[in-house]
Amino acid sequence: MKISIIGAGNVGAMTAMHLCNMGFENIVLVDTKPGRALGCASDLSDARFIFRRNYHIEGSQDFRQIKNSGMIIITAGIARQPGMSRQDLLTTNSRIIKDISTQIKQFASAAIVIVVTNPLDPLTYLVLRITGFSASRVFGMGPSLDSSRFANQISEELSLDVNKIEPYVIGGHGKDMLPLARFTKTEDQSLNEVLSQEKVSPLIEGTIQRGAQIVSLYGSGSAYFAPSAAIAQIVKIIAEDKKEIIGLSAYLNRKYGVADVCIGVPCRLGRDGIIEIIELELNEEEKSAFLKSARSIKDQINQLYKEDVIKGTSSH
Repeated sequence: MKISIIGAGNVGAMTAMHLCNMGFENIVLVDTKPGRALGCASDLSDARFIFRRNYHIEGSQDFRQIKNSGMIIITAGIARQPGMSRQDLLTTNSRIIKDISTQIKQFASAAIVIVVTNPLDPLTYLVLRITGFSASRVFGMGPSLDSSRFANQISEELSLDVNKIEPYVIGGHGKDMLPLARFTKTEDQSLNEVLSQEKVSPLIEGTIQRGAQIVSLYGSGSAYFAPSAAIAQIVKIIAEDKKEIIGLSAYLNRKYGVADVCIGVPCRLGRDGIIEIIELELNEEEKSAFLKSARSIKDQINQLYKEDVIKGTSSH
């Protein structure tokens, strides 16, 4: 399967490395900055002997190179800087993503599209609207990364093997995300049964703030090791038709009591994209927090309509 990555910055380049080392043999990197994608592809090509993998990777500025891609991963856009909110990114990155979506529609109309660029949820919605693709074929990476971050917090708190944790995070990929302690399992026990609320709350807050914390520590740019690993996990599930449940920013139409919005929920994923959206039985407190998150994303989507990035009239 041909996989194209649009954006050869840290996340895109690291994703390409993961995929090459996992045995995917046909990778294309596209970046509008002269030389960046080709340089990255050349560098990764030199690792074939070391990896003992006979992959083919090419880099280009030309979007025509994505033709016949089975999957497209969008990582292009400006990265969040210290003190910058995801909202601050929306205007700039939406213009970039709109142009990319137009190119995808023209050259790779059968592809599954994985959106990584922030602010992730409204930009996933933007890609869906501009391409006109089925909602099963356009989704965002968000909650898969957030769940891994939540598991890491729990693992450190409990000194527990991270593989014995089954984390659940839903909602927006940002300050309105909702790590679900009640659904999260540690050795088959609910996190709420293992830890008091006093101990759980800092883990939830730490998960929510993790991205901003890493941005602050780096001083320039944002996380790329864990995000690229999350992308590679999604690609593997699709390519191997595993039909596993994983958190994604998916388009909802009436499920969870919301409509016409992309937001993080557990989804069953396979070769053709999203097979099923899993609707958790949320209690009133969880439902309220989820609806609040959906409203926040909806406000960002409405901004895209107001700025005429998406043509037409928003539904709210």
